[in-house]
Amino acid sequence: MAFLDNSGDIILDAVLTDTGRMRLAKGDGSFRITSFALADDEIDYSLYINTTGSAYQDLQILQTPVFEAFTNNASSMKSKLISIADPKLLYLPVIQLNEIYSGNSTQKHADGVFVVAVNSDTENKFNTDKIVMYGENPASDARYVRLDQGLDTTSISPSHAMQASLLETQYAIEIDNRFGTIVASDGTTSRPYSFVDDDDIATYYYSLATDPQFVTENSETSVSVNTQVISGPRGTILQFKVASSIDLIDGSYFDDLGSTKTITDDFGGTDQTSTYKYIDTFVRIQGMTTGYSLDVPVRFIRFQTD
Repeated sequence: MAFLDNSGDIILDAVLTDTGRMRLAKGDGSFRITSFALADDEIDYSLYINTTGSAYQDLQILQTPVFEAFTNNASSMKSKLISIADPKLLYLPVIQLNEIYSGNSTQKHADGVFVVAVNSDTENKFNTDKIVMYGENPASDARYVRLDQGLDTTSISPSHAMQASLLETQYAIEIDNRFGTIVASDGTTSRPYSFVDDDDIATYYYSLATDPQFVTENSETSVSVNTQVISGPRGTILQFKVASSIDLIDGSYFDDLGSTKTITDDFGGTDQTSTYKYIDTFVRIQGMTTGYSLDVPVRFIRFQTD
């Protein structure tokens, strides 16, 4: 990784994605450049000076060194740029966690993460009021992750429909394939991942048109609703569960990548503390229309029997 000298001429530096390089290496004609993305990860917009003449207001920004393009998708392109033709647009949509929709079914654990019990022994240590997802038997637990998309502003009533150009109809979900998989909120419906990159990150795509178990339209238009986190026009809803991988069920990775802590459980109906091994990670959600992304913290836990 290096910096590009942008003090003079405009430089265009582009690289292929992991999927692009894979298809190029195949040499079977499957490689075609169909789209590209731009980002402004390195730009500090606070350097804009609005008290000087127009020729110098953005000079520091334009002369700031930027990274050369690099291929690690896990650390680049965090803030993708989009083009919007509507010059009157005042608000951009966001994607937010909805932890108030259905009691504590969509809440994070008190530790500030979504906790997944990776095997049956660990699941049996928790009652339903401990806000822990079941990773080996996801259909036996009511907890899931819900994200709402829309315009989070009180200036526009939620009774107005979202602009079609701002509506997220497809989402990408990325998760470390060593640790878990994505299933629907019912715990039974699943879709295979689209691909796994060289960092073992699996990417799943879900569409409003083809995956109603994952993506639905938000039809709630009332202003004062205590189950909604979007104040203005509401778009779509993405909901899913995280199931534990076979490796985590068998106990792999915890010794090498995990840590140990005591957690309050309620085995036998009585609150008590037990020792658990855990691995912290996150699931990344990205809307394919606007590029808006959100990282959801996830903690995989396993009851330490020895």
